[in-house]
Amino acid sequence: MRTRRGTVLGSTLTLLAVPVLAACSGNAEDDVRAAARAFLADWSAGDTAAAAGATTDPGAVTALLEQTAADLPDAALTAEVGQVAVEDGAATVGWTATWDLAAAPDWVYPATLRLQEGEDGWDVVAEPTLVHPELADGQRLQLERSLPERAPVTDADGEPLFTPTEVVTVGVDPGQVTDLPALAGALSAATGVAAEDVVADVEAAPDGQFVPVITLRRPDFEAIRAQVFDLPGAVFPTDTRLLAPSARFASALLGRVGPATAEVLEESAEDGAPRYAAGDQLGLSGLQRALQEQLTGTPGFTVRVVAADESIGDAGREVDAVEPVPGQPVRTPLVRAVQTAADAAVATQQLPTHLVVVRPATGEIVAVSSNEAAVAGNAFTGQYPPGSAMKVVSATALLGTGTLTAQTPVACPGTFVVEGREFQNADRFDLGTVPFTEAFAQSCNTTFMEQGLALPDDALAAAAASYGVGTDWQLPVDVYSGEVPADSTGTTKAANAIGQGEVLMSPVQLALVSAGVASGTPAVPVEVFGAEPAGPTPAGPDPAVLEALRPMMRAVVVSGTADALADRGEVYGKTGTAEYGSNTPPDAHGWFTGYQLDGPQGDLAFAVLVESGQSSSVAVDVTDVFLGALPQA
Repeated sequence: MRTRRGTVLGSTLTLLAVPVLAACSGNAEDDVRAAARAFLADWSAGDTAAAAGATTDPGAVTALLEQTAADLPDAALTAEVGQVAVEDGAATVGWTATWDLAAAPDWVYPATLRLQEGEDGWDVVAEPTLVHPELADGQRLQLERSLPERAPVTDADGEPLFTPTEVVTVGVDPGQVTDLPALAGALSAATGVAAEDVVADVEAAPDGQFVPVITLRRPDFEAIRAQVFDLPGAVFPTDTRLLAPSARFASALLGRVGPATAEVLEESAEDGAPRYAAGDQLGLSGLQRALQEQLTGTPGFTVRVVAADESIGDAGREVDAVEPVPGQPVRTPLVRAVQTAADAAVATQQLPTHLVVVRPATGEIVAVSSNEAAVAGNAFTGQYPPGSAMKVVSATALLGTGTLTAQTPVACPGTFVVEGREFQNADRFDLGTVPFTEAFAQSCNTTFMEQGLALPDDALAAAAASYGVGTDWQLPVDVYSGEVPADSTGTTKAANAIGQGEVLMSPVQLALVSAGVASGTPAVPVEVFGAEPAGPTPAGPDPAVLEALRPMMRAVVVSGTADALADRGEVYGKTGTAEYGSNTPPDAHGWFTGYQLDGPQGDLAFAVLVESGQSSSVAVDVTDVFLGALPQA
């Protein structure tokens, strides 16, 4: 937000000028300068009466300054006094006017005050040129703002993601309603908007005012047209808005554009003057809000001198103009084909579902999708226990100690007791003693809890940090990077090793972990090309650890808990079931995280979360649909 200089007309503010000199100093030039400064100070402070009182015609100047305030609404004036000339009881004072215009650049111009000596000192001569040198009797200023086109948010190929799209607003004309409860019920059945809300809005609306119910894209409206079109009182005005390819297309990242697509909202029905608003008032979110200034650019303006009598129809004479400066496009890493496949995959679930896809090595977020049931932002900022998907990090810590290899025999009993509390595998499965890879592929909780207790207390947190977990990422759209405590002991330490206890993760961060395994060089997340790095590059695990870990993740898909993905190419991963809450049995989220090498869209790393899915199998199903929906390059 720009800091305003000077004051808003009509408000009590301060002029940026040196203290006013006392009158009758004995030096005529000093006295003239003091009188000019006093006049300009009162004018800038919005004290029209005081300013006009220091002129040769207070009534005329009062009208002149009030007209100027109306011509330049919400403008703030700063005045800088310049050269003074005095001769035979008359004087001129050069000054510079700087108007801080609302929603436009500053308007700066040189002007001149004429003063004449009176009985009590120097008075400003009442004439239109005291406002602007080209203003004459019977004229006023006319300000017109001009807005540049909003710059586009684009995909990875530079193609705009928001395009003009026809929309239809389903609404009510109260004057045509014959049976409001019946109308509200029918609209509710077609749109999902609560009937009681429709009734309340219509009853609260002033006479003759259109009452909007819901705004739909044209195809969505056509799907309900037959249900609503002939309802008495229902009306359907159309409009065009900048919209993404679909209603939820990468909405966690892109956000949305409100009904207006620039700083100007609409023209007021009362006076026709435009109203302006900040990004949050425009209905913006995501990148559309975070990068509002870059996208919007800088407005311009034109000032004309026109006849004060509007009936004359004077087109006016331009006295100054500043051209608008276009906004700068924002290029995202989003890949339409990958995003579309992700959208299709999450749509197969009725439970809240998220899918985030990143490029290994670069950290570029190429897709982020949440279905209708989900809060889209949780794909980035949700804080969830990752369950056994955390075993990617736990295996990193265990392999890093040098005491375990992928083939080391480990125990996988059906249950494991820590400090008197019993933990168990799913359905208490018992593998006996198996290679560490097998325990990982079958997601043996008891193995990881027993082995995790033997780790140094900070080892799990250090392994997580090597993938960037816990980093305070600085991004246009916030990302929760997860939390892995370094000081847990006992049952909590054991639970942390299987992604329970005090461990939390977001879908995007878990995708970044898998990306780090795939590439060997964990990267910072990238939401916008050309932006400053979101943080320091994670150190990454020892390359030898990753060499051992990758075949373990491949075994999960080939012969383990995600074998449903075995025919989806070279896929690596880890399933997770994360219990939460106090129900008995507890509720659980379903997770899958992993990566695909040399797939139809190149190397991709991803994480899928199905909230309250109860089992990782639902997340594997979503992943299967996603990988199957990826088009050939």
